[in-house]
Amino acid sequence: MTQTWRLPASELAALIRSREISAREVAQDALARLDAVNPRLNAIVAHRPEEVLAAADAVDATIARGEDAGLLGGVPVTIKVNTDQAGHATTNGLRLQKDLIAAEDSPVVSNFKRAGAVILGRTNTPAFSLRWFTDNQLHGKTKNPRDPGLTPGGSSGGAASAVASGMGAIGHGTDIGGSIRYPAYACGVHGLRPSLGRIPAWNPSGPERSIGAQLMAVSGPIARTIADIRLGLEVLSQPDYRDPWYTPITMPGRPVSKRVALCLRPNGMHVVPEVIAALRDAAERLSAAGYHVEEVADTPSFRDATDMQVKLWLGDGFPAFDAMVQKEGDPASMAVADALREMAMALPTDIIAQTLPKRATLTRKFQLFLDDYPLLLCPVSGQLPFADQADMGGPAAMQAVWEAQITQTGLPLMSMPGLVVSTGMVGHAPVGVQLIAQRYREDLLLDAGAAIEAGGTPPSPIDPIWA
Repeated sequence: MTQTWRLPASELAALIRSREISAREVAQDALARLDAVNPRLNAIVAHRPEEVLAAADAVDATIARGEDAGLLGGVPVTIKVNTDQAGHATTNGLRLQKDLIAAEDSPVVSNFKRAGAVILGRTNTPAFSLRWFTDNQLHGKTKNPRDPGLTPGGSSGGAASAVASGMGAIGHGTDIGGSIRYPAYACGVHGLRPSLGRIPAWNPSGPERSIGAQLMAVSGPIARTIADIRLGLEVLSQPDYRDPWYTPITMPGRPVSKRVALCLRPNGMHVVPEVIAALRDAAERLSAAGYHVEEVADTPSFRDATDMQVKLWLGDGFPAFDAMVQKEGDPASMAVADALREMAMALPTDIIAQTLPKRATLTRKFQLFLDDYPLLLCPVSGQLPFADQADMGGPAAMQAVWEAQITQTGLPLMSMPGLVVSTGMVGHAPVGVQLIAQRYREDLLLDAGAAIEAGGTPPSPIDPIWA
C-alpha cells in the first residue's frame, strides 16, 4: 500500500490493527511525506526520525504479541512546540526557550502515547503563541499549503498546515482565543476547542498559569475529518489528574432538541458575503439532516466577552510579559504588546476581582441562550483567511484583524466548546463555519459537524504546489 499519509486516522488504525500494513511502513511513509512537503511549509520544526521509527516498531511488537495497541496504534500525530514532550524543547516559538528541554510529558502527549500514536514531529507557533499568524525568529515562518499568500492561522498554524498537507492524521493544538479554530479555518480542515477540563493539559516545565489562562486555555485536535476529531477527542480526554481542571464527564450528554440558532452577524460584526453564504449553506445542510434551524438577530455579547478576556490576560502579569517580549525582540510580538500597553497600564489593580463576577453574568446569558438553542451556528471570522502578516500594517490593520475575530476571542471566556467545520473554497481561500454548544456538549458539536461535513469539504490532504 502506498501513500498511507492520505488516509484518516480511523482507517489507518484499523489497517495497522488488522496487520494489513505495519506501523513501521506507515511511519516511513509519513517521514517521506514530511521530507517531500515540509521544506515548502515549515509546519514541523523539529522531528527525530529514529524516535518515530522506534515508536512504530513498538506498536508492531505489541500487535505481534496479540495485545491491544490502542485506539491510535501506529497513527502519526503532531505536537505543538508550546507543549511538553519529554526530551524536546518547549520553545513556544521563543529563542529564550530554545534550551527549555521537557523532563516529562504533558498529559496531552501522555494520552497520545497511551493510545499508541506515533509522534511525527513538533509544529510551529508564533512567538508566545500570541497571534493569528505563525512566524517567529527561532523557527521561521509557516506557510498555508493552499496559498502561501494566506496566513496558515495561529497560534496552531503549524499543526493545521501539517494536517492539511498530509503530515500526520491528527494535529495537537491549543486555544485561548481561537488558536485551534482559526488555523483549521485558514487551512481548510476541522478543529475542536473543547470545554475547559475536557482534555487534561499542563506543562511540567513551566510555572502555574495566571487565572485568566487557567480559565480559558485548552488543548484540542485538528484533523481532516470529523470522525478523526471525535477519535482525537476520545484519546486526549482520558484521565490525567495532574491537571486540576480536568473534569471526567462522559459523552454523550442528555438528549436535547435538534434546534439550531443561525446568527449571521453576531453583535453587529461586519461579515463578508462569502462567509454569509457559507453559513446559509451549512444551515441548509443541517436542515436536510433533520435539524430545525432558526435565524436569530443576535446572541449574547461576544464583544463584552472579548473585552473581559483581554482584561483577564492583561490584568495579571502584563509587566512581566511585556519585559519578556522586549527581551525576546520578536517584532510582531512587540507590536502586539505596544498596542495593548496603554490599556494594560490603565487597568485598576483589582481588575481581576472586577472582571470575574461580570464573567459569571455573561456566562449565565450564554448558558440560557444555549438552553433554548442547543447549538449556535455563527462565523468563525468575519473575513476570509487574512493575507499573511495582515496585522503588521499598523494599528488600524491590527484593529481590523481583532474586529473580525470576536466570535473566537469571546468564546473562551465562558470555557465553552467550539467546533470549526471547513465547508468549501472561495478561490484559493478556504471558508467554513463555527458551531457552539454548552460546556461538555462536544457530542452535539460533533454530530452536527458530521452533518455539515457530509455536504462537502475542501479536498485534503493537498500538495503545496503553487503557481
